[in-house]
Amino acid sequence: MMNDLINGFPKQLEEAVAIAENAKLSKPINSINKVVICGLGGSGIGGTILKETVQHEASVPIEVIKTYTIPAYVDKHTLVVCSSYSGDTEETLEAFAEAKKRNAHLVCITSGGKLLVQAKANGCDAIVIPPGMPPRACLGYSLTQLFKVLAFHGIASSYSEQILSSAKFLVENQPSLMKAAQRMAEILVDKTPVIYSTSLHEGVAIRFRQQLNENAKILCWHHVIPEMNHNELVGWSHEYPNLAVLIFRDTHEHPRNDFRIDLCKKIFEQHAPVVIEIPSKGKSALEKKLYWIYFGDWVLWYLSELRHVDATEVKVIDQLKSDLAGK
Repeated sequence: MMNDLINGFPKQLEEAVAIAENAKLSKPINSINKVVICGLGGSGIGGTILKETVQHEASVPIEVIKTYTIPAYVDKHTLVVCSSYSGDTEETLEAFAEAKKRNAHLVCITSGGKLLVQAKANGCDAIVIPPGMPPRACLGYSLTQLFKVLAFHGIASSYSEQILSSAKFLVENQPSLMKAAQRMAEILVDKTPVIYSTSLHEGVAIRFRQQLNENAKILCWHHVIPEMNHNELVGWSHEYPNLAVLIFRDTHEHPRNDFRIDLCKKIFEQHAPVVIEIPSKGKSALEKKLYWIYFGDWVLWYLSELRHVDATEVKVIDQLKSDLAGK
């Protein structure tokens, strides 16, 4: 059951740190001057969250790719991390093959499948995480390994202690977090969510949107501030009785973005019946993101129950993969 997997997220973070500490990685032959992370869905969102978290200290540019192709600049001086929980994501497998042709330094994060086979066959580093779960329920495993890879290559500092402290923080706050999540789910049950964050937290907004799609089986959208102030804001010109606006709001936003959120909130409140701020909790930037993720996962579990849908099944995606495999 999805609720059991969500409940186990703090423990997963602890296990993920242990896996990372025991991971065997190799130094690249050539110097690294850029990073490309390849992955989609539940396996790819970790790259987005990682990039946001380390961008203030990363010694080289980091790009996250969520398609078949890789940028032309990928070469022997590029660290390419391929993340596919199943190991059979066709887009990631194609990106792996192309990166190998260009002599990039490759690291794979997977539970098995073709990606692990290819990594072993080509002598590439691979970190193996536990199999048998929906990819979206394994973010703790994959995200932690991404931090490990960057720390090993000297691109960012180690985040192991922050991950462990986050796991403890989530357990301590779980009772109140779950109550708040249930209340929010009850508000959202007959609404279309519109999710906003600043650009520094877009990974959290995307994760929430993805979980709404896969767990609650509903459509929604997200955008970021300040970009939406230059386009989408114009759409808030008349009433939208079926919308619910959710704003992920950090305690340490850029002062101008903080002011923008206040101004935008007044506009949203004029045209939508529900406008809710979701404040960050935690000490570090990573702890705040993981709190939001854990809170959001519980919201969408409760919402799936209220909507009488199976939070685990993804029949539409399974059918798409089957159709793709047949051609």
